[in-house]
This record gives sequence, C-alpha cells and structure tokens, in this order.
Amino acid sequence: MSLHVFLYGARVSSTLDSPPVPALDASARTAPRRRTRVLALPEARWALLATAAFLLALPLHFADAPGWTYGPLYAIAYLAGGWEPLLEGLRALRGKTLDVDLLMIVAALGAAAIGQVLDGALLIVIFATSGALEALATARTADSVRGLLDLAPATATRVTADGEKSVPVSRLSVGDELLIRPGERIGADGRVLDGTSEADQATITGEPLPVLKIPGDEVFAGTLNGTGALRVRVERDPTDSVIARIVTLVEEASRTKAPTQLFIEKIEQRYAVGVVAATLTVFAVPLAFGADLTGALLRAMTFMIVASPCAVVLATMPPLLSAIATAGRHGVLVKSALAMERLGEIDTAALDKTGTLTEGAPEVTAVRPVTGSGLDEDALLALAAAAEHPSEHPLARAIVAAARTRDLRLAPARDFAAKPGHGVTATVDGRIVTVGRPDSGLDTGADTGTGADMDTDVEGGTVVRVERDGALVGTLVLADRPRADAAETAAGFTALTGASPVLLTGDNPRAAAQVATATGITDVRASLLPEDKVMAVRELQRAGRKVLFVGDGVNDAPALAAAHAGVAMGRAGSDLALETADAVVVRDELAAIPAVVRLSRAARRLVVQNLLVAGAFITVLVLWDLLGHLPLPLGVAGHEGSTVLVGLNGLRLLRESAWRPRESAGHRPDGGRPRAL
Repeated sequence: MSLHVFLYGARVSSTLDSPPVPALDASARTAPRRRTRVLALPEARWALLATAAFLLALPLHFADAPGWTYGPLYAIAYLAGGWEPLLEGLRALRGKTLDVDLLMIVAALGAAAIGQVLDGALLIVIFATSGALEALATARTADSVRGLLDLAPATATRVTADGEKSVPVSRLSVGDELLIRPGERIGADGRVLDGTSEADQATITGEPLPVLKIPGDEVFAGTLNGTGALRVRVERDPTDSVIARIVTLVEEASRTKAPTQLFIEKIEQRYAVGVVAATLTVFAVPLAFGADLTGALLRAMTFMIVASPCAVVLATMPPLLSAIATAGRHGVLVKSALAMERLGEIDTAALDKTGTLTEGAPEVTAVRPVTGSGLDEDALLALAAAAEHPSEHPLARAIVAAARTRDLRLAPARDFAAKPGHGVTATVDGRIVTVGRPDSGLDTGADTGTGADMDTDVEGGTVVRVERDGALVGTLVLADRPRADAAETAAGFTALTGASPVLLTGDNPRAAAQVATATGITDVRASLLPEDKVMAVRELQRAGRKVLFVGDGVNDAPALAAAHAGVAMGRAGSDLALETADAVVVRDELAAIPAVVRLSRAARRLVVQNLLVAGAFITVLVLWDLLGHLPLPLGVAGHEGSTVLVGLNGLRLLRESAWRPRESAGHRPDGGRPRAL
C-alpha cells in the first residue's frame, strides 16, 4: 500500500507485526540519576550527630535536670560539629589567615568556659549544618554532570568497506561513517549521508518535538533516533561534541562564577583579626599596669563574649532561612541561604521557552472539519485519533489525548503504516484514513530546523491534514501553548527589574516570536545552542547586570550555572538542570518565581535591619567593657538579648503575608516595589 507524503512519522514500525521501537518519552531525554546519598557525606553525618545531641540536651537543660544528664550531650555536639571547622581554621591560621570558623570555635569554647554551654553548642550546630548543606549541593551537582555523560552511548556501529563493526565511541574519528538504527542514541555529532528519520534532540536544543532528519542535516551525540535508519558521517571528535561541551560549560561555570557571600563572610577576616587582637589587648594592657591575672582574664573573656559575632550570624541566617521555609511552603525549593540572597540581587531575568514559558508538549488547539465532509469537530477528531492511536509520536499522543478528553469513542485501526518524517495511514471502519503533512509547502512556526516545509495556522500552530479515502475532510491545529501564568510572570519580572525579560531559546525564531508576543517579551534570541545561551548570559553580566536564568532542560544547565542565580522548573526538569539551579519550582507555577525574588529582597532588608541592631548592641557592650566595668552576667544578658531579638525579627518572614505572588506594577501603586516588613 502506497503512502501519501505527510507531516510526521510515527514511532512504531510500518506494520503491526514488526517489533516496536522505544518511544521517545521524557524519561529518555534526561540522564540516569546518580544521586549521592545524604548520609554518604561525612559532613552530613557529623552535622546530624551534632544536631541530634543538641536537640536531646536542650529539653534537659531547660528542665533544670542535673548537669551530668545533658553535659555529655553538649560535649558530643561540640566535638561532632566543631572538629572540622577547628581543623579548617587551624589550616587557615597556618596559611597566615584568620577566618570566622576559628573565631566561632573559640567563641563557643569561651561561652562554655563561663557556663554558657547552650550558646556555644547552638553556634556549632549552625556552622555544621551550613557546611553539610554546602557539601550536599556540591556533590549533587557533580552527580548530575557525571550522569549527563550517560546520554551518549558507549559504542557505535561504524561502517567500513569490510562491513559493520561495533566500536567504542571514544575511538571514533572525524570522517567515520556510522549506522544509527531505529531507537538508538546517536554516538557522535555529524551529518546525515543517507536515510530519513526523526531525532529527539530536546537535550541539546530544547525543541518540544522530534526533528525530521534527511540527508544533509546535522545530528548531535546523545540524541535519540526515531524509527528510520540513518547513515551519518562524524564531523566532530567525541570529546568536542555538543553534549561534551555542555558538561565542560557546567563545570567551568560552577568553578568560575564568583561566589556570593553572606555579609559576615565578606568581613570575616578583618572582623576575626580585630576581635582576637582586641581581646589580647584587653587582657595584656591591664595586666601590664598591675591588674591581677583573674580580673584581666575575666574582662578579656567578657570582651570576647560581647564582641563575638553570635548576633551577627543570627542577624543573617534567620531571615534567609525563614524565607526559604516560606518559599518551600509555596512550592519553591531554594537550596541554601546563599541562593536565597542571590535571588534578591538580580536585576535582569532571562527565560527559556520550551518547558519554561510553554507547557513543553503539543496540544490540539483547533479542530476544523471541511464543509460538506459530513463530520463535526468530534467526529473529525475521533477519526484522526483512531488512525493515530497505534503511533507513539508526540503529535499523535496529543491528538489521542484530545479525543480522550472529550470522551470520544475510537474505532479500531487496521493496516497501520507510517513513514518517518511524513505521516500515517490506517483503515478505520473500512475506510482509508491518512493523517499528516499538508501539501501547501508553507513554512511553519514549528520549524524543525531542517528546512522542511510545513503549513502553519495564523495561531502559529502546526497544521495536520486529515484525509478519508483520498479526500480532505479537515485539519487539526496543534501548538505548544504558553503556560497560563507566563504573561503574568513576564510582567512581574518587568516590575521587579524595570526591564522586560530576555527570551533565550534553542527553538526557531518564528516559534520564539509567537511565544514572546503572547507573553509581552520584547528581547528575543532564538536558535541558540547551550554555549550560545551561556554567551548571552555572560554578555548581560559584562554589561553590569545580575542575571536570573530560568530553564528546565539539559541544554539550559550551563546557563543556569553561569547566571547570578538560576531557577529550574521541577516537574519536567532534567536532573542536571535541577541540581545546577539555585532554586527549583516544584509545582511548575511560573508566577512563583517573581514572588520568591520579592521574598528574597524582603529577607535582605531584614538582614540589614538585624545587622544594625546587632552592631549597636556589640558597640555599646564593647565600649561599656572597655571604658567602664561591665559585669559578666550583664554582658552575657546583653549579648543573649541581642541574639534573641535579631533571631525573632528574622522569623517574621514565616508569616503567610510575606508571600505575595501576584504583586506587580499593575497591582500596586508603588510600581511593584514590595512593602517594607
């Protein structure tokens, strides 16, 4: 039976008796998960032990139990959480630097020496937990980068004059010819010499639909071949493939991106040196003028306690941790306090298209029966879905899903046949039904990047032609729709940053322009490979901008790593994107991203408030101790009072009112600036 020339090919063989080819589903687009277990990290084990011991000691302490019941538990917390910061601090000291880790340990030991064991243990637990979270984030990112290499097959079929031979991909050279069978992953970047098929290359370009491949077209290592066999000439060394460059870009960006530091970390060297020097001076000077040893030591210890940065540490962490908790309740996982701080600093937003601004999968948007065909919309859709039902192509699945949404009955299909890149034919209720490419030759907004002609609707969707016994009976329009909150999100970013977001996509210019028009975005950059997205982000950063990048795919990971802050869409996001990003939108609610940026800015304002309060207390207590006589209990009370005050102030962001997802320039008279808390 001959086939008409149609729009696309199915992902099953041309007869129902042949073995099926694996579907190109979302799971095939991402690398296998290789996740480091939390407790596999020594930092996490020590932090867990320190925290558990502290939490067990706390109720006993407050219940005025005998000291022998909770003292050993505090000792365990000190040892488990403090040995590594102490070791790192001593190494830094050997390198002639003094950091806040060592100062924290000394302050914690000093607190214990004068009976404030709880305060010292709390400091130890905070530092140990922070170090464990940082180690986990680093390990998970490394896991995903390694897993990305699994996208490329280990072997490929090389064709020579002597026949076919399976060889390791690492032994391929430029000019080799490869045979890519149906359902196989492509082993190297190259160009099609012979054959017709489709390739799912969402991992590279982010395109929502498989791309038609004919002689002369480029193919990428790690992408998945469809039902046709291809003969490909290798054009790049495997170590220089696009997928290999993605790995390199992520690693380089992660290493070279200047780490944003919390305020205390930015001044820790000078502050630590200053406190130590001042403590020694407070001890030595009175002693030199005849003061007794006990009095001088007590004054110096009081000085170290009141000057220690406990309140400064708590000034910074509770607002950021509270913001993380509030964001988590609303479906945004922010990975660390540093990530939350970075989100509030951004002044430019750059967004991916497919799977980020759009749903990432085609949907039937219009059903148009031909007048006189005798079919209404439901009958036309049911006819097309019946013919497409055996196919596993994304467009076929969308048509079948649309029919099921309308609860339509699908008649059995017989004699199903498909031609890769063109269309399907089947017998439905005794009549030959064909679904596929229109013959008009118009270009489509869903251009596959191969130069193949397709039809397009004014809505910017892909048009599918349906014929019955050779006569046109109607058309279906399918499109990758923008998310319902895409326009609102773009407006929210415009209100926050004062400029329209930038659209960075690997899809073709027309498809990008259609989404930009629907969302109100004016700066559009299309047909970008992963390295092009990184270059676009760095170009904005060289212009002095702090860029937030939002994406979901493997091809977005390098830009997520290079940006000042990165946010990944969680539901359909690749492992590499999820691990590389600073935050993950778990529920795929795009409008939550501007909301978490506003929350971060509110947290940063509270940090500034807390630092001012903590600084004022430290200044007053230090001057009192230096210029007068500050009793140790009063010094401890003042120190603890300031710590509690800034801690409680930071917890204000736990209130439900702190989350304002729909606040934008259009909703508020102040142009979208968040209310002061």
